[in-house]
Amino acid sequence: MTPAVPLPLVREVEVTIDGRLTRVLESATILEACKSIGIETPTLCYLETLTPVNVCRVCVVEVEGARVLAPACSRQVEPGMVVHTDSERVRLSRRLVFELLGSSVDLSLATPEFKQDMARYDARPERFNADPRATVAQPVKVDNNLYVRDYSKCVLCYKCVEACGTDAQNTFAIAVAGRGFGAGIATEFDTPLPDSACVYCGNCIGVCPTGALMFKSEHDMRQAGTWDESKQTVTDTICPYCGVGCTLQLHVQDNSIVRVTSPIDHDVTSGHLCIKGRFGWQFVQNRPPS
Repeated sequence: MTPAVPLPLVREVEVTIDGRLTRVLESATILEACKSIGIETPTLCYLETLTPVNVCRVCVVEVEGARVLAPACSRQVEPGMVVHTDSERVRLSRRLVFELLGSSVDLSLATPEFKQDMARYDARPERFNADPRATVAQPVKVDNNLYVRDYSKCVLCYKCVEACGTDAQNTFAIAVAGRGFGAGIATEFDTPLPDSACVYCGNCIGVCPTGALMFKSEHDMRQAGTWDESKQTVTDTICPYCGVGCTLQLHVQDNSIVRVTSPIDHDVTSGHLCIKGRFGWQFVQNRPPS
């Protein structure tokens, strides 16, 4: 008779968040505890499908008894913990982070959620603007036909590095290079993508929050002034290339596919695709002229 395998004991702990007592699993993070009671906490480098790297400091909260603010995305709850997510100290820290990012990076294509958070904390990046900004002055890297890299929009959230690494693709084609103001995302020895270890899965594009990584099709349309998301429709379908069953979301404008994504909550892909699913849709466009 096979002996029974004991199940690990999962305990709950009591924490107080913004004056509200709640019980959560002892392995939960402060961010997860906040979500469980409906408290919205801004994030930038955090994504449910990636390992927290604690680099943006946008989600910091104040924990009573702690000397410094704690990153909510990775700090686990403790019994009796008292957390303040909207104290003056927290608001000041978040506002400064948004302002410093906005003063050195082009955030014109950042996600709507990111822009809403900046407005929520009354961030005014112009207070720190230097003219010209060295980061924004970088040229767009166009060295392949699938996607472009515009590091003038990069906030060094590390999401692309995590997606290229153990969290998704395990290719390790990119990493953070340099230090201080010279830090940036680069391939090995900063070689062009065609000469690097990149397999063109495009998972880095899927997690980028600021438009620093973009489909070349989208980049070309933006340059031509024809990109218009208000005219686009999104249709779910299943990738035809293999039997895994990845869900694709086809973004269509003027009866042509202009971009392909996958839902982050899809239990097969978790938002990630391979080169065929992400970029292998051009054959659909081979239609006889009408």
